[in-house]
Amino acid sequence: MNIPDDLKYTKDHEWARDEGNRVRVGITDYAQSELGDIVFVEFVATGTEVARGDSVGTVESVKAVSDIYAPLSGTIAEINDALEDSPELVNQDPYGKAWMVMIEMEDPAELDALMDAQTYDAYVAQEAK
Repeated sequence: MNIPDDLKYTKDHEWARDEGNRVRVGITDYAQSELGDIVFVEFVATGTEVARGDSVGTVESVKAVSDIYAPLSGTIAEINDALEDSPELVNQDPYGKAWMVMIEMEDPAELDALMDAQTYDAYVAQEAK
């Protein structure tokens, strides 16, 4: 399982990459492997204000439909339109081409509440038991 060191993680298996006043968000390698083949994604509209923990979209796989949650509060600045035509990218490249939304951060200090890679790895190991 791939858990990049330069990202922050949530208990709901989203990752967040700090990009200045914005954060790029996607689902983790663990999440995509648990979901199976991704067949559809849908996101809220750009400009939508979200609070930490709000749903910013859904991912549908052959197994289930799952919400994608905002790891922090802010405004949806961008969505990854490429996933509408190629949802399988989530399985192929969850930390790269399959980023999901870009959030303009309301309070960058919220990043400190997220898990680092080592903590997330331990969390996943515990959850898998």
